[in-house]
Amino acid sequence: MFSTIEHVLQSPESKTLEFKRDLSSPRNFLKTLVAFANTAGGRLVFGVDDQKNIVGIDQPLDEEERLCSLVADAIAPRLVPNIEFITVEDKTLLTVEVFLSGLRPHYIKAEGPEAGVYIRLGSTNRQADRELIAELRRTAEGISFDELSMPGLSIDDLDLKAAREMFGQERSLGENELHTLKLVTQDQGKVVPTKGAILLFGKERERHFSDAWVQCGRFVGWDKADIFDHAELHDHLPQAVDSIMLFLKKHAMRGADFSEIRRKDVWSIPLGILREVVINALVHADYSQRGAPIRVAFFDDRIEVENPGMLLPGMTVEDMKQGISKIRNHVIARIFRELNLIEQWGSGMPRIFREARELGLPELEIMEIGTRVRVVVHLAEQVQIPSSSSQKTTTDNERLESELESRLESQLGSRLATKILFLLQKEESGKHGLATQLGHKSVSGELHKQVKRMLDLGLIEMTIPEKPNSRLQKYRLTDKGRRLLSE
Repeated sequence: MFSTIEHVLQSPESKTLEFKRDLSSPRNFLKTLVAFANTAGGRLVFGVDDQKNIVGIDQPLDEEERLCSLVADAIAPRLVPNIEFITVEDKTLLTVEVFLSGLRPHYIKAEGPEAGVYIRLGSTNRQADRELIAELRRTAEGISFDELSMPGLSIDDLDLKAAREMFGQERSLGENELHTLKLVTQDQGKVVPTKGAILLFGKERERHFSDAWVQCGRFVGWDKADIFDHAELHDHLPQAVDSIMLFLKKHAMRGADFSEIRRKDVWSIPLGILREVVINALVHADYSQRGAPIRVAFFDDRIEVENPGMLLPGMTVEDMKQGISKIRNHVIARIFRELNLIEQWGSGMPRIFREARELGLPELEIMEIGTRVRVVVHLAEQVQIPSSSSQKTTTDNERLESELESRLESQLGSRLATKILFLLQKEESGKHGLATQLGHKSVSGELHKQVKRMLDLGLIEMTIPEKPNSRLQKYRLTDKGRRLLSE
């Protein structure tokens, strides 16, 4: 026991540990106990000051009784912590251990069940908002957010054509199969998609989940002061993996010629590690949160992948490193597994830590930033953008784009159609926007013709298909169009 408390006293305050000099500020330590019970458990040690000096507790028996009364009177549902006395340097410490509670969310009675819920983020307590409170309830009940139904929608709201193309000939994805994969469920006598199905294959995913997309950026140097390139990815989630990797590869070549792009020694970043980190972010993001999308930031010395959602209750960073796995999105994880994007549950993190050691890379960092999780992959060597980068990158990109345009032009029989596809690869746009980007003064008859032709070929689609003549109408690439460009 002494060696255990000795280790505790040498540790910094964290998600699962806090020190208090005494019981003079009940509200503060009651918030800590609530946050421990709601997040991952933890230990509160009384009798240690801010400088980690052991000062002890006077009249420990009286303080224990007072503590028990405060916990019983101030916290709901009822919380029963383990309380112990420990003697160190002839002084008595009072330790309070709280485990992750199956009755969560706990709250401070005086503040109420909406305002009095706290969670633990790093070494601080944070008031939980409505979405976090709902997440705490779901995880306590064993309910996955992406298994919930969307009663206002139907199977027609799913892009089943894209889903079937991803699965190939081996899976028919008939209604029975959709039920088995929990992509659809029964709700009030109707078959409706689940939230996971819309997140994975929804035709209008961002109408329902506004932050379910990926933001990629290449920054100059080591911070976000100067952005060099960016991309907004709106692919179906399984396809987003390859799109993110393509963005990273675009900025990871060591001055190699584009014809050498597939050579293993060209890449200056650990592609295997990054792919695993990207998949982990897509699968474990908390899509119930609002505020910001999944983000991938490429700096000269590192790549950061960040997803919304704190670690699931009961999980710590150390748990992740050791391969302990809790799945937030059961439907999304199942589909990724069926598509062979995930090999084995819980094996990803230990494998990438091991691979990083084998490659001689600095250890990966995992951290909770607010209610988001960030994984930092440090690079063995800096990948700097040369001082003449703007001209050089533009030249290289123009050469690659010219090659691709030539191939597509011969395939499509139209240079204008090819340019339309390239423009829509960057962002969705209306006809007037396309005309402006093409340098045209107005929408020409040929532009009308080629847009219609790309629609008929299934390479692009309308963003408002039910109102084809709407002035707000825009166009975007379909999965077929994206595959054509990637090939």
